[in-house]
Amino acid sequence: MLLCKTLLRKGRHCCGLRLLRCAVTIVAVVALVMVLYSAYYLGQAHVIQAMHHQPPTVRVTCGAPPANGAASADDDARHRSAARLRLEPKVLLFLESQYSARAKELSTLLTASGIRYKIVTSAALPTFTAGGRGRYGALLFESYERYLAMDAWSRAIVDRYCTDFDVGIAAFMPAREESLHGATLPGSALRIHTNLALRDARLDPESPVLRMARAGETLWGAVPGEAHTVFVHNHTSYRPVMMAELGGPELAAGRLQGAPLTVVVQDCGYHDGIRRVLFGVSPMFWLSKLLLLDALSYLSHGRLAGDLERRILVDVDDIFVGKAGTRMKPADVEAMLASQERLRSLVPGFTFNLGFCGKMLHSGTDEEDAGDDALLAAADKFWWFPHIWSHKQPHTFANRTAIAEQMALNKAFSAKHGIPVLHQYAVAPHHSGVYPVSDQLYEAWREVWDVRQTSTEEYPHLYPAGQRRGFVYRDVRVLPRQTCGLFTHTIMIDEYPGGRQVLEDKIRGGELFQTIVTNAISVFMTHLSNYGNDRLALYAFESVVRFVQCWTRLRLQTEPPDRLADLYFQRFPEQRDPVWGNPCKDQRHLNLWRLAGNASVCDRFPKLLILGPQKTGSTALLSFLSLHPTLRASLPSPQTFEEVQFFNGDNYLRGIDWYLEFFPVPNSDSSVYLFEKSATYFDGDAVPKRVFALLPKAKLVVILLSPAARAYSWYQHQRAHGLPVALEHSFLEVITATNQSTRALRQLRNRCLEPGKYAAHLEAWLRYFPAEQLHLADGERLRTDPVTELHRLQDFIQVSPRVNFTKLITYDAEKGFYCQRVPSGSGGGSRTRCLGGGKGRKYDPMSDDEERVLKKYFFIFNQRLSKLLKRIGKPVPDWLVRELTDVPATG
Repeated sequence: MLLCKTLLRKGRHCCGLRLLRCAVTIVAVVALVMVLYSAYYLGQAHVIQAMHHQPPTVRVTCGAPPANGAASADDDARHRSAARLRLEPKVLLFLESQYSARAKELSTLLTASGIRYKIVTSAALPTFTAGGRGRYGALLFESYERYLAMDAWSRAIVDRYCTDFDVGIAAFMPAREESLHGATLPGSALRIHTNLALRDARLDPESPVLRMARAGETLWGAVPGEAHTVFVHNHTSYRPVMMAELGGPELAAGRLQGAPLTVVVQDCGYHDGIRRVLFGVSPMFWLSKLLLLDALSYLSHGRLAGDLERRILVDVDDIFVGKAGTRMKPADVEAMLASQERLRSLVPGFTFNLGFCGKMLHSGTDEEDAGDDALLAAADKFWWFPHIWSHKQPHTFANRTAIAEQMALNKAFSAKHGIPVLHQYAVAPHHSGVYPVSDQLYEAWREVWDVRQTSTEEYPHLYPAGQRRGFVYRDVRVLPRQTCGLFTHTIMIDEYPGGRQVLEDKIRGGELFQTIVTNAISVFMTHLSNYGNDRLALYAFESVVRFVQCWTRLRLQTEPPDRLADLYFQRFPEQRDPVWGNPCKDQRHLNLWRLAGNASVCDRFPKLLILGPQKTGSTALLSFLSLHPTLRASLPSPQTFEEVQFFNGDNYLRGIDWYLEFFPVPNSDSSVYLFEKSATYFDGDAVPKRVFALLPKAKLVVILLSPAARAYSWYQHQRAHGLPVALEHSFLEVITATNQSTRALRQLRNRCLEPGKYAAHLEAWLRYFPAEQLHLADGERLRTDPVTELHRLQDFIQVSPRVNFTKLITYDAEKGFYCQRVPSGSGGGSRTRCLGGGKGRKYDPMSDDEERVLKKYFFIFNQRLSKLLKRIGKPVPDWLVRELTDVPATG
């Protein structure tokens, strides 16, 4: 202010132009003073704010565990008895509707926990036993009222199964519009009070139901979820599992004062011989989920119990990557090392796994550059894995060589700075090229780093997280990766999306906690920025580990990625083979797909598959359909002639990019209707699932010919191709071969007989595809009257234009079957063009003994086929009617 007054006094002596110049000078000086003052003030305010802002501190503490609280090797055997040997590890889940919130919560929990289940929504009950074994280890009711309201016949079946196999029932009490006070629960000595608010939940340490759940803590505060039910009991058959206090004014006076209220009760079955665990709290409540997993283990005699070992690995992506102002500083590195030591006391072997992109070293502020140096100085304290040098997505590179050059730069960087890369593990930026797979990424990985394992959260899709799985591609084992609620920009606790409480809820029973509970092996994804700023990753992992140890008996451990991959695929060997999904159906996958740059790529998937089986006329059908101006078959394979044979063999492991090479579609021809024929698809065990994953809307064609005629044709086909075992044995010897016969003879017998069990194979397809997408062509009529069959098939495909196949095919008397009609010259006539000499072979008919054996063998399978066709509304072919006319002689 003094400076301003002095300048103003000087201004009074100015006049004219001189006065104007003085005024401008005064304004300029005042502006400069204000700028300097503002800069100083704001800088000081930032310093003051930084001095007062502290990263959140872990507040999860546990009390001393009761007798059942300390984990031991005996925990895995808890609940097991001799009865478990008679039960299948599967849950029968009774739902009111598959679309209710409760139903989705229960099915999601079972799926995420790897528990198989069958859903029942109608009144019809499934078959409960098979071969003297119980098909279900436990019964689970979304609403216990569903069980109580069963008709007498159904209830008797359920109860008889439960008592005969000592299988128990877990059930949830539904929320009611009207409250019940002291009502008797039918069929029991329990009384219930409903629609109550509850608080301060805790578990009974004496409950034999507890296995994973650890008693000894109190969950202070209101019990979340719908209005709850409490159970009042005074009989030795009932024991509390979870207890709580009254949380509202309801019934505050009188009956419910005093002792803790039972909100989950164990029924030992003394009344009717059926063990039960009844839940008065919602399945949305995290503690209910934990207890439900224990209840299923208890009720199934341990058949539905997994082990209590949990492996966790924390990846820290994008080391040296990130905008200035968001990266780690020396103090953050020190905090990371201190946190790692604290976590090792709780999780043996815990080590942060750091992924680096060397190009971004020293690209932050001076203090952040010092943080980079601190990480390098402590390199031997961590595990390390490579990203790509420039953090560029692999699917955007032109070729494998370009990717390999980037990887080589990162490898040289690691050697220069003493970064130990020990576990043959790598992660691609944004999961690019891992899934959907890019061959050039996998090849470069093997060439430069000899990578043998990676991870992604995109297989088969990002959500739901509980369905993420592993797979193996190009000898690289891909582990499922989990998110922890922290992403690149979640760096300050007060700016957490949805508020701080959202993160707290994920830690305290929510998504992060549930991920550890339901996954035996969890690879978590985090970012460099989550360890600077408010260090939210350190806070989240220390908090959730402590919370897990407060409320569960899980034994946590960290293993390096190569060891984790060993353990994962030992535990889940069935996941080794991938199941390819269609990237065009998932925008995230489309963005990561190498072929997505081609605008027509999504039009290259076939819309129709001819499934076979072999020797039923599938090649003739392919040739006839190819005459249609809109229908275009796949290109021939040099290995398997006209068949791609993608879904049923080693070709499947080459990936969908390889598959699409057989379907080149010009950009200008969007009307083309693509199809392929591989007759080996029909009876391939894995084929229906694979086809549905990639082509869920595809139309399917199966040709049904007399299975006896098909078997004989296959035998003659093998003789024509010089198969030694077919040349050495008669057809009768082949079809009557026993399990004591030579391996070659047994294999030929199986290839003759197994594909003809049509109903079993069709049912496998119908588990994935609705009957409306399936067309059954009559193989006998396809040979004698193909025009009629082709017109039926044309109606099924609904392709345009509609053509008259009478003008396209004709009978060739010399060949003895129908062939393509082609112009013969300028005279307007026509001639035939037939399939090669290997098609339509003529051979001696079967002997009477051979016909008799086959008719007897296939009779029961043909019966099953006839019933199936009628059930799904498909016509029964004439040949099937004939073969079922005469009942074969027994004996």
